[in-house]
Amino acid sequence: MTIRLYDTSARQIRDFSPLHEGCVSIYLCGATVQAAPHIGHIRSGLNFDIMRRWFAYRGYDVTFVRNVTDIDDKIIKKSAEQGRPWWSIGYENERAFNSGYDALGCLPPTYEPRATGHITEMVEMMRGLIERGHAYEADGSVYFDVRSWPGYLELSNQDIDDLRQPDEGVAGKRDPRDFAMWKAVKPGEPAWETPFGRGRPGWHLECSAMAHKYLGREFDIHGGGIDLIFPHHENEIAQAKAFGDAFARYWVHNGWVTMSGEKMSKSLGNSVLVSEMVKQWRPIVLRYYLGTPHYRSMIEYSEEALREAESAFARIEGFVQRVVEKAGGVVEPAAEVPPAFADAMDDDLGVPQALAIVHTTVRQGNSALAADDKEAAAARLAEVRAMLGVLGLDPLDPHWAGGESDRGEDLHGVVDTLVRMVLDQREAARGRKDWGTADAIRDQLNQSGLVIEDGPTGPRWTLGPR
Repeated sequence: MTIRLYDTSARQIRDFSPLHEGCVSIYLCGATVQAAPHIGHIRSGLNFDIMRRWFAYRGYDVTFVRNVTDIDDKIIKKSAEQGRPWWSIGYENERAFNSGYDALGCLPPTYEPRATGHITEMVEMMRGLIERGHAYEADGSVYFDVRSWPGYLELSNQDIDDLRQPDEGVAGKRDPRDFAMWKAVKPGEPAWETPFGRGRPGWHLECSAMAHKYLGREFDIHGGGIDLIFPHHENEIAQAKAFGDAFARYWVHNGWVTMSGEKMSKSLGNSVLVSEMVKQWRPIVLRYYLGTPHYRSMIEYSEEALREAESAFARIEGFVQRVVEKAGGVVEPAAEVPPAFADAMDDDLGVPQALAIVHTTVRQGNSALAADDKEAAAARLAEVRAMLGVLGLDPLDPHWAGGESDRGEDLHGVVDTLVRMVLDQREAARGRKDWGTADAIRDQLNQSGLVIEDGPTGPRWTLGPR
C-alpha cells in the first residue's frame, strides 16, 4: 500500500514517504477572515479533510494544522469602511468559516493558530534572516531579499527577471520584487512592538512562522489553493529555507470553484456564500458536490450541477434507507473498503474513480434487494458505509443524522405527518380497488417533488431530485 500525491514542486505524482513512520503532518493555508466564506473557500478545507480522512484510514497518525490569517490589508480596509475594530471583523468571520466547515462535515484541525498570536515567532524568524543576510530593515519595515535565495521561484517555475515589477517603488527597498515580512505602522492601523519598530506582520511571514512552531523544521505536506502558489507559497519557502528549515516535503494544491470561467471571488462579485447555500441545499449534498470532483480539477458552479449532485446522492441515500428498513436496524460499516476503492484513493486521492465504485456497489445492493436477498444487500451496505465514511458522506453518521437545522427537522416532521395522511387516503382507495384515485394521489405527490415507493411494510416517501 502506497499513497501517491501530485507534488506541485516536482510537477508529477510521487509516492508518499512520511518524514516519521506512521505519522503525517499537514499544514493548510486557512482563512483570511476579512469576510464570510463562499463555497470556493470551503472547497479547499473539504478537499484536505478528505485527504486527512484517507491518511487516517490507512493507519497514519495525522497532525493537521489549518491557520487563520486574522490581520492583513483587507481586514484593515474593512475595519476602516465599517468603522469597526479589526479584531471584531476577524473574529466574526472566523466563526463563519468554522460554521461552514462544520456544516459540511469537516473534522476540526489538530491546531488552528491565529497569526496575531505568533508575533514572537515571527520576530525570531526575522532576526535569523537578517543575521543570515536574507532580510533587511528599511524605514521600520523588514523585507526579504529575493535575490539572496537561489531557489526563489522554483515552485512556480518562473524566472525572477521575468517577474512584473510593481508600478511604484517603495522607499528603502533594494529590489522592487523584495516582499515585506514586517510592515511599519501607519496612522490608525493596529501595531505590535518589535525590535524593528511598531508595525504588523506581512502575510507570507505568518505561515512560515506558524508552520515552524507547530510542525517543526520539516514536515510532510503543505496545502492550499492553486492561487497561492505564487506569491504566497514561493515566499513561504524562501523565508523558511533561508532561515534554515527544510520545510514541506510535498506541495499539494486544489483547484478553484469557478463561475462563468472566473475564479469565485468576492472582489469579482461572483461569490456564493456558504451561509446562503446551506439554506437552499442540504449540507451533505453540498459536500457531495464540492468533494467528489478530483481535488485538482476546476468546478464550474451552476444550479444544474448541484441538482445533478443532489440526484446522484439521493440514489445512494435511498439505497441506504431501504436496506436499513429491510434489515430492521442499522448495518455497521465494513472493516475495510473494497480494494478498487482503495486503489483509486491511493492514486492521488482519485475520488471520482472511488465514487464510481460506490455507485457500482449501490447498484449491486439494489439488485440484491430486488431479489429479496437481505444478506447480500446488507453486505453491500456495509461496504457502501465504509466508503462513504472515508469521504465524509455516510448519511447514517451522527453528524448528518442529527445535522440538519432545527427548522429543517421540524419541517420534515410536519411534511411527514401531512404526507402520511395523504398516503392513508391512497391506501384506502387501493383497499376498495379504486385504482384511478390511488394513482392520481401518487401522481400528485410525485408532482410535488416526493417519490412514493410501495414496500412490504407499506408505502414510504422520499424527496425526489429538485
